Amino acid sequence: MDKAKPVIIAGIVLLMIIVTVSSAYIVRETEQVIITQFGKPIGEPITSPGIHFKIPGIQHANFFDKRFLEWDGDPNQVPTKDKRFIWVDTYARWRIKDPLLFFQRVQNERLAQSRLDDMLDGETRNAIAKHLLVEIVRSTNRQPEVPEGSAEGELAAKLQEIRIGREEITRSIIVAAAPRTLELGIELLDLRFKRINYVEEVQKKIYERMITERKRIADKFRSEGQGKASKIIGDKERELKKIESGAYRTAQEIIGKADAEATAIYASAYNQNKESREFYRFLKTMETYKTTLSEKDWLVLSTKGAFFKYLQDMSGK
Repeated sequence: MDKAKPVIIAGIVLLMIIVTVSSAYIVRETEQVIITQFGKPIGEPITSPGIHFKIPGIQHANFFDKRFLEWDGDPNQVPTKDKRFIWVDTYARWRIKDPLLFFQRVQNERLAQSRLDDMLDGETRNAIAKHLLVEIVRSTNRQPEVPEGSAEGELAAKLQEIRIGREEITRSIIVAAAPRTLELGIELLDLRFKRINYVEEVQKKIYERMITERKRIADKFRSEGQGKASKIIGDKERELKKIESGAYRTAQEIIGKADAEATAIYASAYNQNKESREFYRFLKTMETYKTTLSEKDWLVLSTKGAFFKYLQDMSGK
């Protein structure tokens, strides 16, 4: 009997350790716990971190995340108020605000995600259908800063003003969906449009319209450029003709002055005396012979002409 006591004591100690370990659980900073007994929740949610205890085999600890959780919706094809079919992809952030209500309504995060799919996708579809596409794309009426006269500036001037922008639409979705999520113990923190895009059929038409608009602007700039180029060329030709005309007039004036001076010199030399006049005639006649006669020329001259006189004298007759 005495020998069996240590074994019994060891067994009791081991059993106590097992019971203690199985009844203890640790709640971390990022967790909150609901204790259930035979599947039904009992007591208040446990949100304080530390070591806690439960009845092993009878009670069960259900852990839920205390942090912000993400919801990523599937892209949906939705018509806008102006009948534009677009793909809308959204995402949201939420957290478990009331773990007891959350456990009673949805039990776990997987089912919560499914319920959020239905609620948020539905509210997003309703909000998109109530607004124009331009309101979904833009948030404000701020005009983009672009160079004056550029194609972007012309397009920016045509931007339609909006009354409700993208930010207000997302807030309206949150306001509409938040009461429904609170019924599940979920607090909806934020919702955003991750991506908005046209359906493929509409994309082609949009691209074609964009291309046409760009071509129109390019043709306009090209036409303006050609007009300015023609003006520059015309101004250049007019200025060139003006310069050439002025240069020709100046040249003619210089030539006229030179001819006048040469004539005055010739007249002065001619009028000095008889010998000078005769020598002048001889020089001018020689210059004329040089410029008018060649080895192949034949002349038929009168013997009485002055032009033949020097030829006759030169021949020795």
